[in-house]
Amino acid sequence: MLFEKRFFSPQDETIIINAIQEAEKNTSGELRVHVEKSCKGDPFDRAVAVFHKLNMQATRQQNAVLFYIAHGSQKLAIVAGKGINDVVPANFWDTIRNQLVQEFKNGNTAIGLASAITQCGLQLQHFFPWQSDDTNELPNTISYKA
Repeated sequence: MLFEKRFFSPQDETIIINAIQEAEKNTSGELRVHVEKSCKGDPFDRAVAVFHKLNMQATRQQNAVLFYIAHGSQKLAIVAGKGINDVVPANFWDTIRNQLVQEFKNGNTAIGLASAITQCGLQLQHFFPWQSDDTNELPNTISYKA
């Protein structure tokens, strides 16, 4: 639907996509953003379903991260592959999610999301540093529910 695609302005999309590209320069980790208008159930469960629908579990090192946003329902979730969850600190995702929620409440949607992506990329580069044979396994785009 077109409505979901209007959630971010073209300028906001550029900010977010640039953050993804910058974060991925120093890590083999893969970052994606998915936007939907609504989420009727638990946002984490929905994010896991989207993670699999986007085939994010298939990265070589299971090191993909999905930022899921259901803007009309005011819900979000962050889902990461097993490879990442096995190594990041226990409260890492809660910290990023809480900061992101605060940025959204302050009206800083694109900048807040770009900051969360940057923080995630910094953490990922410690555990999954970029290697010369790395390939970009997932598109650096924002996906929207069709």
